Amino acid sequence: MPSEQEATLQSVWKPELYRMQLEAPTPKSVPCTEFIPDQCETLFEGYEYHGLITHIQAVQLLDTEPEGAYLVRRSSSANGQFYTLSLKFNNKIHHYKLYYENGKGFYVREKRYETVRQLVADGLVTMYLELKVPTLLQRLDTAVNYQESPYMTLNKRKLKILSKHSTKAANKTTITTSPTKRGDGQNNRPPIISVPTPAPTIGGFPYGSGGEITPTEPLALFEKPHAFRVNTFKGLNWCELCGNFLWGFTQQGVKCEDCGFIAHVKCSNSVPADCVPDLKKLRGVFGIDLTNVLASRKATLPFVIVKCVAEIEARGLTCEGIYRLSGFADEIEALKMALDTDGEHADLSESSYSNINVVAGALKLYLRLLPVPLITFSAHPSMIQATRRKQLPDQLNGIRDSLTLLPTAHYHTLQYLLEHLQRVSQHQAINKMSAHNLATVFAPTLIGPPHMAATGDNMAASQYNNGPPDISSDIFLIELLITHCMKIFQ
Repeated sequence: MPSEQEATLQSVWKPELYRMQLEAPTPKSVPCTEFIPDQCETLFEGYEYHGLITHIQAVQLLDTEPEGAYLVRRSSSANGQFYTLSLKFNNKIHHYKLYYENGKGFYVREKRYETVRQLVADGLVTMYLELKVPTLLQRLDTAVNYQESPYMTLNKRKLKILSKHSTKAANKTTITTSPTKRGDGQNNRPPIISVPTPAPTIGGFPYGSGGEITPTEPLALFEKPHAFRVNTFKGLNWCELCGNFLWGFTQQGVKCEDCGFIAHVKCSNSVPADCVPDLKKLRGVFGIDLTNVLASRKATLPFVIVKCVAEIEARGLTCEGIYRLSGFADEIEALKMALDTDGEHADLSESSYSNINVVAGALKLYLRLLPVPLITFSAHPSMIQATRRKQLPDQLNGIRDSLTLLPTAHYHTLQYLLEHLQRVSQHQAINKMSAHNLATVFAPTLIGPPHMAATGDNMAASQYNNGPPDISSDIFLIELLITHCMKIFQ
């Protein structure tokens, strides 16, 4: 008897396309029997290249050959820009422009092949499927119930394991939505996290996920799109969305670089943004995309920031020049390595790092190394425009609307960090770090280097090339965010 796993596999695996591929014609080159002065022996195999012959001559050569027969010729109208592939399929002779790019091989459309034979073999399979099952191919990206897909069926155990740790937070944390109305009438404010009994040392936010996620629900707490890339699969592979075979011999489909989800190119358009990156693929946390880190750890906030903020608020709020003064570079690097290696268990206590500026430096380094700044390139121009309004209420409303352009992970992390910086500024009489001083320190860190900050065009880059950029507008923006964060995020 088949095992439970085998029985499940049989219920989701749809082998019709695989059987159909086995029935497709196989390529058969028609060799040229005459000497051709311009024959490109380094490009073509089996004397399949016939040189400069006419369309009619190609048809005559292929007419008596079996299905899948092909030859390559040069057309007088090509001007050396391409070859012509003549192929017999479905009792008809088809002609295609065949291109060759040095180092990338042959191609007719978007795929690349080392040899013409590989191209023809792959093309015959696709043509055969399009002839025999056109309706099925057209329905691949529409007739799919994601909740009953092979991915959700076969990965229930994986989904349970990944979401198991969140059950402890179920009674403490809830995810609710508090939409903010924009001028266009859309309600798309990211969900607000509310905690009945906030912990003052971390700004009222837990850094675990909220509530258990059942295996039949999208797993990711944050909506993270899959990082699909065209991939060539070896052996039998099938789409994790529709269950159908990935036909062809090369570049049969796409695979998510973060979680490994496999799908047809068309089916990938229907996969929801619920990527759960594999922790094994993430080396540390510094320099890793924020949404990737939080989705893989099922967290609402990055633990690096949470731990650093907690330590700074415990013993650094009254330290003069906090965030402005730098700790020793080698100690900051040591702390970075500890956080990358030990994760949440890294020791940030005074006994390990007596200089609190080392902890502050590690926090700034984490933000500085984010591939996409906390205030993203897409949201930055809109926020700057909001600061140029004349009245303060209009400025705050504009910033609030602009924040909806941030990914959910960036939105909550920014809110958490700004509330912390506001608490730091409340001790400015002792630590000498006003909201303006903090903004001066954090503007390049939160927005990115001035020459990279998005402005909707190349203005920032051109200004940078003409001399030191003016970041006064960025400093003013961060100062507003720190001073009025409670109003902006309320």
